Amino acid sequence: MNKKIELLAPAGSLLKLKVAVTYGADAVYCAGKKFGLRTASDNFTTEELKEGLKFAHDRGVKLYVTLNTYPRNDEIREIKNYIKELSDIGVDAVIVSDLGVFDLVRKTAPQLEIHVSTQANTVNFLTAAKWYELGAKRIVLARELSLAEIKDLRANTPKDLDIECFVHGAMCISYSGRCLLSNYMTGRDSNRGDCAQPCRWKYFLMEEKREGQYFPVYEDEKGTFIMNSKDLCLIRRIPDLVDAGVMSFKIEGRVKSEFYVATIVGAYRRAIDAYLKDPENYVFNEDWYEEILKVSHRDYFEGFINGRFDNGQIQTSSSYIRDYEIVAFVEGYDFDKKMIIAKQRNKFYKSDELELLIPREDSIIFRADRILNENFEEVDSTPHADMKLYIPFEKSVPEYTMIRKRTK
Repeated sequence: MNKKIELLAPAGSLLKLKVAVTYGADAVYCAGKKFGLRTASDNFTTEELKEGLKFAHDRGVKLYVTLNTYPRNDEIREIKNYIKELSDIGVDAVIVSDLGVFDLVRKTAPQLEIHVSTQANTVNFLTAAKWYELGAKRIVLARELSLAEIKDLRANTPKDLDIECFVHGAMCISYSGRCLLSNYMTGRDSNRGDCAQPCRWKYFLMEEKREGQYFPVYEDEKGTFIMNSKDLCLIRRIPDLVDAGVMSFKIEGRVKSEFYVATIVGAYRRAIDAYLKDPENYVFNEDWYEEILKVSHRDYFEGFINGRFDNGQIQTSSSYIRDYEIVAFVEGYDFDKKMIIAKQRNKFYKSDELELLIPREDSIIFRADRILNENFEEVDSTPHADMKLYIPFEKSVPEYTMIRKRTK
């Protein structure tokens, strides 16, 4: 198998970028402080972008920056200098939705690679080919496409046009994310990165002549969540997507945690590598799916990939499933004392069953029979946020390893 398949991971902060790269991403996407569609993530200052770019490039990983909001007139006057800045820094590509911004990138930094965002709603080969004609290197397909439609689009577009699609993460109830519900209900513009996610809320029906009387629209006493989508998960469909011509597998989640990034990237990395190594004899390993169940998530489904949106709504709760949590971040290993050096994230106790989530390796389950604080005093638990701690462990573990614990 000679095809180059890219695993593209979200980077909502500098630490998440480093985690994504360390756990196996081929490329990461992030945003500066403006013009990206995730204002809830930390996003990057110019200096952080430079540091993240060096970290990625030193490890052979690409970095793409989102410019995929739909800017208003006053923002257009700001964006030109930012495009120049990104070009000077040396980012690998920008992700664009708006035609005017696309044209501005072409004129301001003609050497800068442009990827057309999923927000541009590309659902057919004519549109994809036109973007290519205008200068796009890659199309990020709309999430609404089926596998057959992706294959047809790929067969009828230039071969050097890259095809990218989302394979994992939250789904928007609106067409390719083009939603005004958040604007209407909260004044927060989803098309400028500030969605309040009102599609996840609980709704009731009120008859116009019975003001104040709310009639639940429900299947049980909890009510219903009529726009509350399950999370996308296509880890089982890697062979189908490769066969359809997808070359970049994109994970959603710039607002998600470092634990989410590490777990999802690690699982997809194993699945993709196993397939590319021996596609003829590839068999999906259920351990990969069990792994992605360990992060905070809604019920999974396969979106529109089968040509329909079957059983895609959750009608009982908008809550996430959280069966595991990160209790510590590994910062190093003391070879003389044979101890893990870590920083606490959540409280845990001596003798708890813990699991080491190790970059590009199988996880290791163990018990912390001894925990020492920063003064090398034995403690029964880790109650203090960010406390430095030591855990005896015979095997060295690398930086960015995480220690997780089952909570249910």
